Amino acid sequence: MLSALKNFISELTGEAEGPKPFEAADYQLAAAALLVHIASVDGDFDDSEKARIRQLVEARFGLEGDEAAELIQAARESEADAVDLYRFTSVLKRRLDEEGRRQIVGMLWDMAHADGAVHEFEENVVWRVAELLGVSTRDRVELRREARDAADPGASGASGPSGPWSRGKDSGR
Repeated sequence: MLSALKNFISELTGEAEGPKPFEAADYQLAAAALLVHIASVDGDFDDSEKARIRQLVEARFGLEGDEAAELIQAARESEADAVDLYRFTSVLKRRLDEEGRRQIVGMLWDMAHADGAVHEFEENVVWRVAELLGVSTRDRVELRREARDAADPGASGASGPSGPWSRGKDSGR
């Protein structure tokens, strides 16, 4: 607590020592923690999900080897300590533009599809995160479709979504 207050005052006065890797205000840590949360929210954090987090972190943040492993470990610890999603989404909302926030939601959908099925808890978390980040419902649904199609290319086409969330126009109603 005292350390956090000291760091905050140092940042305000411009006396900060420089960025420390994976500090709490780092958007990479916040994004990785949300990925960990999505992967574990259904109660089963399996090897395919662990591998997918690693792939996403490496590809999206340009990290390799030990750096990626460090970020993921810090994210697991941070997520375990968190009481809500706001801790992470507030950092992301401050640090990222609209497209960056959309990409985070896309990463979450990608993670939700990593084990082959989207659990209702995962869907709910993505919905809440998207709301907190200011990503529109339309964008959230489109990003879900894109992640689903990427995870299962055969899912697009005639068997795609229907109803009020589909991309097509109203069919004569």
